[in-house]
Amino acid sequence: MKKGIHPEFYTDAQVICACGNTFITGATKKVIRTDVCSACHPFFTGEQRIVDTGGQVERFQKRLKKTEELARKEGE
Repeated sequence: MKKGIHPEFYTDAQVICACGNTFITGATKKVIRTDVCSACHPFFTGEQRIVDTGGQVERFQKRLKKTEELARKEGE
């Protein structure tokens, strides 16, 4: 390996999740903050929860409601 071109590697980097879970891992940053982790992600918990990023869920629900209203009006 060439000297001086690689970032410093921390074997005791701390990961902090928004849910409050913390754990230690190896990384090139000393502290890593994340929104979801294996303790709160729906895939690992089996819980049905929608992780909304940037209001995408609200926009989808608004479009769905509009489509249903149009279908009802056409059916009358």
